[in-house]
Amino acid sequence: MGSKADSNKPNKLQKETRLVFEEQTTNKKVNFDQITKDLNSKIMEITIIIKDKYPELLKYLDEMPVTIPSEKNPEITLKNLSAYYESLNTVLNKYKLEHPNL
Repeated sequence: MGSKADSNKPNKLQKETRLVFEEQTTNKKVNFDQITKDLNSKIMEITIIIKDKYPELLKYLDEMPVTIPSEKNPEITLKNLSAYYESLNTVLNKYKLEHPNL
């Protein structure tokens, strides 16, 4: 039988479980960071397209509800970034459909 001191040490299963949990947590952080980076890159790309090719749309970007925070310290989430990207994409695509000769 082990001593009381031995019972406080993590056993092999506990160590393996902790390692798997830490790896999953790290993977989630990496995935979150990568998705955030990708969304920011797409937002920047579409904003540059609008600025360079369709400057008449710039006035609408400032009016988008997503860009007007309703909280004192708004949190940037993947959902917010995704919604903002989709709104930019929608504005641009709608404009292209309505103005096919441009």
